[in-house]
Amino acid sequence: MSSFKRADRVADLIRMEIADLLLKQVRDPRIGSVTITGVKVTDDLRTAKIFFVEIGKDACSEDVQTGLKKAAGFLRRELGRRLQLRFAPELLFAYDPSFAYGNRIESLLSEIHREEEKHAAED
Repeated sequence: MSSFKRADRVADLIRMEIADLLLKQVRDPRIGSVTITGVKVTDDLRTAKIFFVEIGKDACSEDVQTGLKKAAGFLRRELGRRLQLRFAPELLFAYDPSFAYGNRIESLLSEIHREEEKHAAED
């Protein structure tokens, strides 16, 4: 028997399908630069929280969040067709701050590296 919960398997399918739908079928220019980073589905499969980032930005604009809310009905309907679940889950979109945090750590490490090179050149 598999060690993964059904909700985890469905979440992975939802992530792939939402990314495909955003790329190929949603024509809203506000959400053209959105990447889906993860999906968390409740055990009863009724609600899916979709985490996203806006490519190249450390914060999410209101336009992107508005665009995703507007597209949620279409995305839910298409998910229902593609995944053939008894109930299409309610889609909630949440900005994923982990990428901004990672970018901040990377910039700090780069700064430390430059400082070390500068001190090594002085010695």
